[in-house]
Amino acid sequence: MPTCKEFLNGLGDYLDHAADPSTRELVERHIRECPNCHVVHDTTKNTIRVYRGEQAQEIAPQVASGLLDAVQRRAAMRRKPCDQ
Repeated sequence: MPTCKEFLNGLGDYLDHAADPSTRELVERHIRECPNCHVVHDTTKNTIRVYRGEQAQEIAPQVASGLLDAVQRRAAMRRKPCDQ
């Protein structure tokens, strides 16, 4: 079985579809055999999807409201003239 270090070294190219066939096999075999690295793979893959906008994420209404309030406060602070 490939080591976790070998798995991690090949994960980036694997997820970018740039890995050579032997690296792909090494990563896929390790994912099947190592529960911890399976979680690392799945979490990394989902993080990339979210980052790229491929997987929409809902924001709780109270969080969205809090973010909007913070942005509005910050914008109001920028509009105020400086006291010099």
